[in-house]
Amino acid sequence: MTHFSPTPSDPARAGIAFADDLLRPAPLRLEAGISRLDSGALVVAMRTDLHGCKGRMLEWWFKQFDTTEHLKWWHPIDHLEHRGWDRHWQKGRSYIGATIRAVESLGDIPPVAAVIKFHDPEEVFAPALYRQAVADGHVSAAVYARIGFGDDVPLTESGDPADQMVHVVRDTSYGAVLRSRFILGQTAAETGHTLPDAIGFGLMQHCYAEFTYLSKVLPSLYWADPANRADVPVLW
Repeated sequence: MTHFSPTPSDPARAGIAFADDLLRPAPLRLEAGISRLDSGALVVAMRTDLHGCKGRMLEWWFKQFDTTEHLKWWHPIDHLEHRGWDRHWQKGRSYIGATIRAVESLGDIPPVAAVIKFHDPEEVFAPALYRQAVADGHVSAAVYARIGFGDDVPLTESGDPADQMVHVVRDTSYGAVLRSRFILGQTAAETGHTLPDAIGFGLMQHCYAEFTYLSKVLPSLYWADPANRADVPVLW
């Protein structure tokens, strides 16, 4: 498993591609933008304020959405089709180890098929740092997945695409803040195919928009679940 770990020979990249930096609330070198690794892989960063939401709500959402309608609640423009979860997804219980297939656009980039396999966050973070960040209230939810785009995504024997996605949520007084990181084109060194910057900018736009749209409906969806009724705030 490839970890986003800083190397002493490349200190300028600290805070850009390395997941452990996302566990700290202090500002990062790159909160929103794109960069390149020496391999040619494209690093995409985005920060999104989730007003009125909490990390537990996002964790709940990944255990619930399972239709194209749900995807369109998440992003009514870019999300086009939910092609299904595999047998490892357990509605209302767990998405870790499960794979989803869907069709979506990335801003102005035309629609493309996507394959996303979710993993335990401790596979990408240093486990002790991750647990401490949760205990300290610096992390309220984290999502880690291997991702691939296209109609014929190469997969490992365990069903993993080559690229990576990390979302880290920290609860705040106004709701929560989401930091997202993607590393795309990790096979560039072997294939000689380097993704253009436009893909990164399109993904930035898509990521910001989808989580902003979701933040507008997520609290009510979360509280509508009978399991979360005790958490409903009184608004009058």
